[in-house]
Amino acid sequence: MTSESQRRRVFWQILLFAAGLVVLTAISAGSVYLVNKARDDSKWVVHTIEAENQINALLLEVRRAESSARGFLLTQKPDFQSDHEKAVAAIVPALDKLTRQIGDNPAQRDSIEKLSAAIETRLDQFSREMNFVKQGQPDMATALVREASGGDITATIGNLANAMIREEERLFRIRSANSDQSQTLAASLTGIGSGLVVVLALISIWLMQRSARLRDEAEARLRDANVNLETIVDERTADLREANDEIQRFAYIVSHDLRSPLVNIMGFTSELEELGGDIFRRVSSLTHIPADGPPLVPGSTGEFALDGPDQQLSADFSEALGFIKSSIAKMDRLISAILNLTREGRREFQPEKINTRDFVETIVSTLAHQAVEAQAEIHIEALPNIVSDRLALEQIFSNLIDNAIKYLKSGIPGEIRIRGRTKLGYAIFEISDNGRGIDAKDHQRIFDLFRRAGTQDKPGQGIGLAHVRALVRRLGGTMSVSSELNAGSTFTITLPIAWNATKRNADK
Repeated sequence: MTSESQRRRVFWQILLFAAGLVVLTAISAGSVYLVNKARDDSKWVVHTIEAENQINALLLEVRRAESSARGFLLTQKPDFQSDHEKAVAAIVPALDKLTRQIGDNPAQRDSIEKLSAAIETRLDQFSREMNFVKQGQPDMATALVREASGGDITATIGNLANAMIREEERLFRIRSANSDQSQTLAASLTGIGSGLVVVLALISIWLMQRSARLRDEAEARLRDANVNLETIVDERTADLREANDEIQRFAYIVSHDLRSPLVNIMGFTSELEELGGDIFRRVSSLTHIPADGPPLVPGSTGEFALDGPDQQLSADFSEALGFIKSSIAKMDRLISAILNLTREGRREFQPEKINTRDFVETIVSTLAHQAVEAQAEIHIEALPNIVSDRLALEQIFSNLIDNAIKYLKSGIPGEIRIRGRTKLGYAIFEISDNGRGIDAKDHQRIFDLFRRAGTQDKPGQGIGLAHVRALVRRLGGTMSVSSELNAGSTFTITLPIAWNATKRNADK
């Protein structure tokens, strides 16, 4: 799978997830709204039914009061009187309840005001009728009943109540339709949303299966690539190990073979120097110019004096021999350094637990004389203990501390600081100084073999730092430098806290 197709697949997965989230949010919000609306509509339907039932209940109590009053007038039985009193007592609470129920409808409020006035008039008539009966004046009560019938109060109450019932029935039809519509919309939205969720779920399952299939194919290709890579790495490692061994053998042989002609050159140079002395003594004796005393005879020893061209020739001869001898000495040191490097490359490291602070203090004590001559103070801070090769560490720290002392600025008290810390299983050591510093363009050059930076006024072959970095790498670490001209240098070494020599020795 190419990176472009992978990006497209990720884009569509994100888009699908976002679409599903939007759909679910819309369905949830719409469902909540429609459910609340349906509940409100149902509440109003129930409210309408309750109001209609309350009107009927009130009308029933009024009719009950009238029938019981007439029965009491005709029979004078106390049962009718008791029933009448109960009905009259129930009318006012029923009217109050109805007034509260229909208070939200302005048309019904007008009707309830008229109904309340009519009922109040009828209740007053009921009271007077019952008082006439109780006072033994049934004729007056009967006349009052006829008067009430002639005033048509009862009919007015019935008409007002029926008008209110018709209004509630109209509201019932409207509210029932709204409730049904809300429930239908809620059900439709739920169904559509469920369908969309199912579709999105099916698409998600398809994409997941497709991703899983592509991932399995990629993993299979990666496993095959890893197998091939491991084989290639093993082959390259074997080739590299063989080439490294061959290079070490070649360097050892070349260095060893170079030493033989170098020894011959050194021997013949000494003989040439003696022969030159004999020649110039012969020339001096022939010209009869002794330095002091009697003339020299050929083969004698002692100082001789030359004049003119012979003296210049003798000086040129001595200068040439000096150049040859200094070059031979430098060549000898380089060959010795190469031999030492090849021997170190063949040496197997032996890890052991090292008290780093005591170890570094011992190294510093061996360099105390150089530090005193350079007027330098060496400060050793807290250092983490590690498991590593002692000889390799000794060469690393000795070389770096010796360089720090060697390249301090003249006339300025030197300060060298050695500190360390740990991080993620590694020990980090820093050797800093306030010396000459190193130009940024030479930061990598100083680690190259036989390469040096800055003013060449100190002895050395340009091997030390290259050797130190090689040792650090063999110990599984890294090395870097931070420096500026005239601002000092800081060499940083990162080494494993617990180094295992098995793999490194196997890789050599």
